[in-house]
Amino acid sequence: MNKLVNRRRVLRGAAGITVGLPFLDCFLNSSGTALAATNAQLPVCFGTWWQGLGMTPGRWVPDKVGAGYEVKVEMRALTPFRDKMNIISGTKYFMDGRPLETHTTGWQIGSTGRIPLGINSGASLDSQIADVIGTKTRFRSIEVSLDGSTQSYSKRAGSASNPSEGSPSKLYARIFGPEFKDPNAADFTPDPKVMARRSVLSYVADERKDVMKQLGASDRARLDEYFSALRQIEQQLDIELQKPAPLAACTVPTAFGETQPGKDIVEAGKNSKLFGGLLAHALACGQTRVFNINVGAGGLRKAGSTQGWHSWTHEEPIDEKLGYQKEVTSFIEWGNETFAELLRQLEGVKEGSGNVLDRTVILWQSDHGIARTHTMDFLPILTVGKAGGRLKTGIHVSAAGDPATRVGLTMQQIMGVPLSSWGALSNETSKTVTEIVA
Repeated sequence: MNKLVNRRRVLRGAAGITVGLPFLDCFLNSSGTALAATNAQLPVCFGTWWQGLGMTPGRWVPDKVGAGYEVKVEMRALTPFRDKMNIISGTKYFMDGRPLETHTTGWQIGSTGRIPLGINSGASLDSQIADVIGTKTRFRSIEVSLDGSTQSYSKRAGSASNPSEGSPSKLYARIFGPEFKDPNAADFTPDPKVMARRSVLSYVADERKDVMKQLGASDRARLDEYFSALRQIEQQLDIELQKPAPLAACTVPTAFGETQPGKDIVEAGKNSKLFGGLLAHALACGQTRVFNINVGAGGLRKAGSTQGWHSWTHEEPIDEKLGYQKEVTSFIEWGNETFAELLRQLEGVKEGSGNVLDRTVILWQSDHGIARTHTMDFLPILTVGKAGGRLKTGIHVSAAGDPATRVGLTMQQIMGVPLSSWGALSNETSKTVTEIVA
């Protein structure tokens, strides 16, 4: 790196006029992980990929434990990412005598560490992480769904969830529309509309205590949850009123026309690629550090078919020659190919000699081990990305019979969430997956 050029350098002209330089790759260190002038690390990012309906026994678990494992056939689309990917096999969701709510209980335990009582439960692990790494970004987290629905596995404590955006074009407008402030722009002018919204919320805050005194316990709890959401909005508006720090890799993607959200896997695949590009640029531009993707496997189908992925898992017999459900497996492979495309999108946004995926970790989870029989054991779990060097990768960990919450606890701890255990009853664990912690 040329030591004569740093991020504070300005061009000086006559009459005291100075012109600031744009943010350049040379302002990063040789590995692209830190600002050269301050040694401040580029922030880590976290994502989740929820792909329901499990995988096929015998077709995804590597034969070898540890490093240098071979990617099995059902996950062959992810072979290029083997050295950045960890596979955790053998874990389970514990029911503790509770009835199984199919395609729901699994994601509840995987995302919150517990089966809720009624509609209330703890916050999902991504929300816990966002409370640590997402408080200084415009969006604390971004949720999307590939099937066009608002379904999301991201939730705050209580009953509130973070709804998904099903339209890439709407997500583009939300992130890179008129309210977007280019972090590398020389000038910054706060948006008057944002200033007005912030003033209104400040005024409402003065009335909170008086209102709370007049309510019963249940209403106070509900209103406290509402005010917590308002505080998050206030924090996000405060961020929008400040000039963002420059980011070398930030570029605005090209706008595109209206997309067609839906259940067709061809359209879902196209939308996933668009979502991937938008999320990669959003991370590079510092708009968020947390994202969640719901594949929406249950309702996805192939064009012209009346059978969807979910119904095939129950109604398709196991092929006697192949030893597995042919149609179901084709959907699983499509899901893994779609996930691989997301990873390519993140790799494609360069930061110095690295890329966005290098400082990100994505947690891949499912609701069942085998969808056909709704098993809650031998779950497929993946992590992809080194989280800025906080994780070792390229490792297969066999954790037979252990709670799947071990992985969720590990993700939260490496992201800085201050907790020593996570989960409830038999799903509670204080044991991290130490094999992958750097």
